[in-house]
Amino acid sequence: MTRADPSTEASSFVGRRHELSAVRRVLSQARLLTLTGTGGVGKTRLALKAAETLRGRYRDGVEVVELATLEAGDLLEPTVAAALSLREAGPDLMVTLVDYLSDKRMLLILDNCEHLLEDCARFVDRLLRGAPRLRVLTTSRQTLGVYGEQVLAVPSLSVPDPGGPTRYIVRHDSVRLFVERAASVCPGFFLDTGNAACVARLAQRLEGIPLAIELAAARLRTLPLEQLMRELDGCFEVLEAAAPAALPRHQTLRATMDWSFRLCSPVERRLWARLSMFPGGVDLETAEAVCCGEGIDPAEIFDLVAGLVDKSVLVGERREAGIRYRMLESIRAYGSEQLAPSDERVLRRRYIDHYRDLAERNRIDRNVPDQLERYRLLQRELPNMRVALEVCLGEPGMAPVGLETASAMWCFWLLAGSLTEGRYWLERGLELVREAGSARATALWVDSMLALRQGDLAAATPRLEECHTIVRQMGDEDVLPFAIRTSGVAAFSTGDAQRGLALLEESLALHRAAGDLDGVVFNLYYAATYGSIENPDRAAVFGEEMLELCEAHHALVSRGYAQLALGLAVWNLGDCRRAEALVRRAAEFTGEINDRWCLTQCLEVLAWAAGAREDHERAARMLGAAHALWQAADASPARLWYHARWHERCAEQARRTLGNRAFAAAFRDGARLGPERAAAYALEG
Repeated sequence: MTRADPSTEASSFVGRRHELSAVRRVLSQARLLTLTGTGGVGKTRLALKAAETLRGRYRDGVEVVELATLEAGDLLEPTVAAALSLREAGPDLMVTLVDYLSDKRMLLILDNCEHLLEDCARFVDRLLRGAPRLRVLTTSRQTLGVYGEQVLAVPSLSVPDPGGPTRYIVRHDSVRLFVERAASVCPGFFLDTGNAACVARLAQRLEGIPLAIELAAARLRTLPLEQLMRELDGCFEVLEAAAPAALPRHQTLRATMDWSFRLCSPVERRLWARLSMFPGGVDLETAEAVCCGEGIDPAEIFDLVAGLVDKSVLVGERREAGIRYRMLESIRAYGSEQLAPSDERVLRRRYIDHYRDLAERNRIDRNVPDQLERYRLLQRELPNMRVALEVCLGEPGMAPVGLETASAMWCFWLLAGSLTEGRYWLERGLELVREAGSARATALWVDSMLALRQGDLAAATPRLEECHTIVRQMGDEDVLPFAIRTSGVAAFSTGDAQRGLALLEESLALHRAAGDLDGVVFNLYYAATYGSIENPDRAAVFGEEMLELCEAHHALVSRGYAQLALGLAVWNLGDCRRAEALVRRAAEFTGEINDRWCLTQCLEVLAWAAGAREDHERAARMLGAAHALWQAADASPARLWYHARWHERCAEQARRTLGNRAFAAAFRDGARLGPERAAAYALEG
């Protein structure tokens, strides 16, 4: 039987007219604005509303980066890069970010900076120094302390005097917020002369703090307004007796959360605490898998989640893959404090097991029909996966599990362009797992491959040498083909194409002998692309085989790369028409799924094709579009063996035919297209 998920509700934005006006005014003059205020006061909502209203003012858009789910400052740069859809190809990601943003008129919003304050301050300072047209808006409970920072303290919503007339009370934002939220949980609720004073007193008691007001309004599902007010009064009187001075606003919110927590059933409290471990939110199936046991029955999860949604503890968000439930950061932090040590020990182990299995079950280096769905699932679960990796690398005896999990995600790190983050987890794990076993050997070749994609041959080489040493000592035939394959890519990086191709073919033969179809497919890709210049006939055979295997197994992501690889090979054989058709199909799919690495290469090849048809203006425009994406990836066609020669030839022919001025104009037009319009333009011709 199919069950309906607990309902989702999209809450509207109430008030803040003056604050929005202040944000617009300050950002028109200053380059850095920080919204400060206590937890629950509405900094994030104000920032998101500002993003919505200011989007048209910035030629290159507004980007919002949520940092609440980030535990480690070392991941700040890759997280921002991912939000900007930058693929990492160089070892210094900060340089990539600064180069990319250097000419952008953009507003970058960093939300929830307080737990990474020093890292955010250094990061923002470097960006502002290197990107003169960039504006940055941050939210934090504390200021960043960066030179030139302007600060806007976000106040609570305006609160009326309960003794005033109804027409006066209704004008205040705290009252408007309560009435709107109350009506959403209690249809038909409205403000009138009979309840206006009570609502005003409630807003006053909660000091106009939006989150506290929303938590209180949610209780109207089960309590009449007057009883709700009496319970709140009782809760606050206890606190005031203990601390006679006026309650600071953060204590007001804390008291409201304490009250909300006590009003939950014991099982709801337990689930609230356990769900706080998921910074990236959770679906029902994961909640059942990780949070059940020790007082929570799997059959109860659905109703418990629905209850927490009703109480505004959880927010349901409808997405393509289903409904996902998350907590606002203040509520999640409170829940984490309520997690009993005995509960936490069991939960952490179950959490690790779940995400280790999830990474293994959803490997993208498998030639399977749900390859794209696996990739999207890992994207959704990345904040939670980070917690699992952090726990593994911090728990005695669990580091090998963390290392194996990070290694299993190697294809995700490549496809997502998250090379720095992948290396971060792998190298932390390698520091802890010193035993010369299969887990270490696997992590070594994965780390080497990521380093090679970043052009960091100096880091890749010793890792790869150690991997080969371990494989020889252990006679590990499972890891050997991967080590040889990575050595082949490294050989191409040093310019030794003949040795590189020989190593790739040796690795391919080992994968075939082992019956490892997935290994065969990836080896075919490397052999077809890197070998397309050295031996295009052989490369075309590899490309054809890869495409056949991908289509036979309906592996859509790999198919896009197969079309690109075969296109490169047949291009070098002189079949320009077929090459263009193959690469155009690859561009169409990779543009749809936002795979910038494959799309960039496709745009490059399609520029060559336009040049071959004597359409040099289009070729120059396509080169410009590709250049913008190469730059975003901190990469260059000159650094890829199989692109360099044709890129130079195409650019030179277009420049000679059009003249320098016309070539530069068309190139600039292409560079301004952006990824989506560039992909659409590539499919027009």
